[in-house]
Formats: sequence, structure tokens, C-alpha cells
Amino acid sequence: MKKIAFYIIGGMMFLSLSNCKKFLDVKPQGAITETDLATPENVDGLVIAAYAFYPHEWTLGEKMSPWLADIKSDDSYKGGGGLSDQTPWYQMEVFSLVTPSIGNNDGVWYGQYRGISRCNTALKALNSIDESKYPLKSQRIAEVKFLRGYMYMQLKKWYRWIPYYDETVGADSIVKIHNHPDTATSDLYLWNDIYQDFAAAMNGLPPTQTDKGRPTKYAAEAELANVLLWMAYEEDANNKVVNVNKARLTQALANIDDILNSNRYSLTPDYGDNFMFSEDNLTPESLFEWQYTHNDGTPNGNTNGSTPLNAPWWPPYFSCCDFHKASYNMVNAFRVDNNGLPLFNTFNTEEITDKGAYFAGNSWDPRIGHTVAIPGLPWKYQTNLLFDSSGARDPNNYGYFNSLKENVEAGSPGLVNLFWMWNSKNETAIRLGRILLWKAEILIQLNREAEALPIINQIRQRAASSLGKLKFADGTPTLPYKIGLYEDGVNCNWTHDFAWNALIWENRLEFAMEGERWFDLVRWGIAESVLNSYFAAEYPRGRSWLKDGHFTAGRDEYMPIPQPQMNYSYGVYKQNVGY
Repeated sequence: MKKIAFYIIGGMMFLSLSNCKKFLDVKPQGAITETDLATPENVDGLVIAAYAFYPHEWTLGEKMSPWLADIKSDDSYKGGGGLSDQTPWYQMEVFSLVTPSIGNNDGVWYGQYRGISRCNTALKALNSIDESKYPLKSQRIAEVKFLRGYMYMQLKKWYRWIPYYDETVGADSIVKIHNHPDTATSDLYLWNDIYQDFAAAMNGLPPTQTDKGRPTKYAAEAELANVLLWMAYEEDANNKVVNVNKARLTQALANIDDILNSNRYSLTPDYGDNFMFSEDNLTPESLFEWQYTHNDGTPNGNTNGSTPLNAPWWPPYFSCCDFHKASYNMVNAFRVDNNGLPLFNTFNTEEITDKGAYFAGNSWDPRIGHTVAIPGLPWKYQTNLLFDSSGARDPNNYGYFNSLKENVEAGSPGLVNLFWMWNSKNETAIRLGRILLWKAEILIQLNREAEALPIINQIRQRAASSLGKLKFADGTPTLPYKIGLYEDGVNCNWTHDFAWNALIWENRLEFAMEGERWFDLVRWGIAESVLNSYFAAEYPRGRSWLKDGHFTAGRDEYMPIPQPQMNYSYGVYKQNVGY
């Protein structure tokens, strides 16, 4: 990747007045002008620089990592070496200790806007080049708008009130842009700006791409539907969902149906293949993946900056660092009844004590075997390597269960051991399972729940068929797996309320530990009830640090605007409500 730097000349020779005109006509040495950038080679370099930024941002600095969202949900504990190990993440998971000055927050804001700056720089160069010199101009503009829309959407979901600016805004004007103008009656204008980026991307991108990692029309259309879903759940000034806009849901449904009717995507037959290093860019379910590399000619490769802390503390296989620990609440959520259906109301009534007897004495949705590393079971399907409790760094606080999906096999060719355990497995940003459940959600909200039933059952049927990897070396199942389909009038009454509960549950099981749960809770307006119930159950069971856990509605749905950014704005920015 080319890195284009701009230099300022340290000094200039004094020239006589007679030579002024000649001096002004000379191109300054070491400076890059717009004319220089408006060449196919340089424009390509700027586009690649925009692509390269987001995937390589790293956990402690600049990325809105999926697992950081997980620790704000009931799916995950922070993990690591105790409360003093990355204390800001502990403060985030209990909510009550979050302030505008909290650590590991300003980096997310700063990092995303650095990426947006790269996108805007690339778009300026693309706009200035003639299409006859660069036939890919229109497509590359669409690609960069997809990237910019994605970064803005991450900021919007994390902070709610953000400044939006595009490539036409000069540096002097950027500092004057409000994140929350006094005249704003809602935040829908910000969502609309992001919508326009994805709409432009959808209209300018081809249905397929030769180069892996470039977005397609359908990837952009999926994110367009995602934005419409967020816009549909309208919030008041205190972050409360006060209306579900059926027209926007209907619009999103049209986008989703266009993707499905293309017949370009299908559910991966084995659910576990979605999380395998060997299946990067190969599964039929994937609409867009962030690309990572290893053995690419660079010292350590372009590895995933989100996950180097998330492997178990388990020498000699992994040396660090045991963050992103599966919560006992989430593990319990995979328990099923005699029909193989979720235990909506009683899933968390039992405490996990004797792990062997507990797991053997219950039946489990198979997706737990693809999501959670459990002592005594193979690590990432490696039947010759059973995970054990020694992989837990601080079991008294965080228990013994690790996250599997973002991790790779021990000895994987994609693993880079720099004490922190980096890996080059791609991160799938959009997959078909998510789109199908969005459709089911919309249908239920439109009071067409009968049409949602076969979609949810399609997801569950795939889970039922994903048992091939969940075996010990002798071929026996790793747990007592059981999963059933919903049958209206037989094992359930598929009413509107039941269907909505089933939809919420299916999203949790299908996307556990993928960073979706937290944002779903906020979007649906149920974060307060879910998380305060979670804290009330967890603290008495020995998770002592959760004594500080409390979710305050009207504040904790979004992170505060980082205090450094408030300081830099000289009064232009307004702090989020409650902070």
C-alpha cells in the first residue's frame, strides 16, 4: 500500500522582486498537488489507503471492534487479568462508571474519523480525474462511499450524535460542524446522510467483483436496509424508542427481497464454516468480508486488529490474553426444552457449577459448540486438542468459557504469535443469516408473523444440520445436542408476541459473540430491561464486579462524546444526554 505524505518546506531562499513571478510559477519541492494526485496510479493508491485503514485499526486504539460491543451486552464479560487490566472496558460493561473522560473511547472517535478523512481524500482525487483517463472512476467512487458509509454508521451506532461531512467540505469548515445542532428535532438527518452514501454505492457498484474484498451492489443494499432498520425505530431526545416507522420497514424489506431474489447467496450448509480461516471468501453466505493477510511479504502481515487479545491464556498453544469471555448467562441461553426449543423464561434459572454434569444433564442448541470454548471439548474442532480450564486467566472473575468464532485453530497458518495472538482470518461484516432475520423482524413488526415463521425455521434447520464438526475423535457428539423447529399449534402458539420473542432469541443464538447483540438491544429499545435483569442475576452468583452494574435509560444507550473531542471543538459539540 502506498502511503502518501505531505511535507512542508522548512525554508526558502530570498528572491529579489524581479524574480517574484518566476518564483511563483515554480512547483514547491516535496509537495504533492491535486494535479499530481489526478493520475490513475495515485488515485488507485488513495482508494487502497481508504480500504486499508479500517481493517487494520487495532483493539486498544481506533476500531469499533465487534467484541467491544459484546461486553456492553449480556453475552460477554470483559475478561483479561482482572478489573485493573484495561479498566475502561470494565467501566463500559457496568455502565454506571462511564464518564466522558473514560479511556479507550476517544480512540474510537479519532480512528473512525481518520478513516473517513482517507475516504474523503480519495473522493476528492476521484472527482478531479477524467473518466477517459480512469474508466473505473464511477465504480471506485461507489466503493469509497460504501467504506465511508460503513465508518459513519459505526460512529452513529456508538455515539448517536456525530458530525457528518463529505469530501466537499474544507478543513476550515469541518471544525465548525455541530454534532448536535440546537435546531435538530431528531437524528434522522444524520441517518439520511449515511443512507445517501450507501444508496450511491448500491447504484454504482456491480453485482459481483473480481477482486476479493471490494463491496458489491448487494453488500451496499444490505447496509442500506440496515440503516433503514435503525431509522425505523425512532428515538426521542432521551434515546427512548417512541415509534416504529412501518414505511421505512417496508422500504428495507424491498431492499432485502432484492438481495434474496438475486439467488446469489445461500446459507452455508455447516454453520461453523462461517468462522473458519480455511473458508475465507469461500462461503456462499458471505456478502462482504474485511480482508486480512499473512505471509504477504510484510513482517507480520495485515492481521485483524480487533482480536489479538481474545485467544485463551493457554501456553503453549496461545500466550495471551483471555479477553471477550462468554458470559454464563449467554451459555445458559443455548439450553433447550424437550422439543429442542429455547427456554425463554427459565433458561437462566440454573447456575453452572459442576461443568461436566451440568452440560451432560441438559440438551443444547448446536450453535453453542460453534460459539463457546468449553473445557473438555475440542478447541475449534481440533479433536486432538481438548480445551481445558488452564486456559482461563482469571476464572474466579470471568469463568472458564472462551469465545471461538473470532479465534483460529492452534497452529493455524493464519496465527501470528507476537505474545498478543494476532490472526489473519477474515471478518465477515455481512452474511445472509443476518439478512434473513432482518426480513423476519420486519414481517413480524408489520403483523405478518406467519410469513416470518418459515424464515426463522430455515435458520434453525441449518443449525440442526451443523453437527459434523461437533464430535470427539471417536465420533461421539461433544454435547447432547437437540434443536427443533417451531410448529404452530403443535409445540407453540405462533402469536405476534411469541413470534417477536422467538425473533429476539434467534438473533442472540445465531450471532452470539459477533458484536450484534448490544446494538439490537438498543435499536429495539429493550436494553434497560434486559441488562438490569442480567446484572440482578449475575451479581449474586459470584460475579462480584457486577455490583456496579446498572443501566440508566436515557443515558447508557450511547457512549459519551469523548472529552478530548469536546475540548477540541471549542464549544461546537454538545455532550450526549445524561453525561
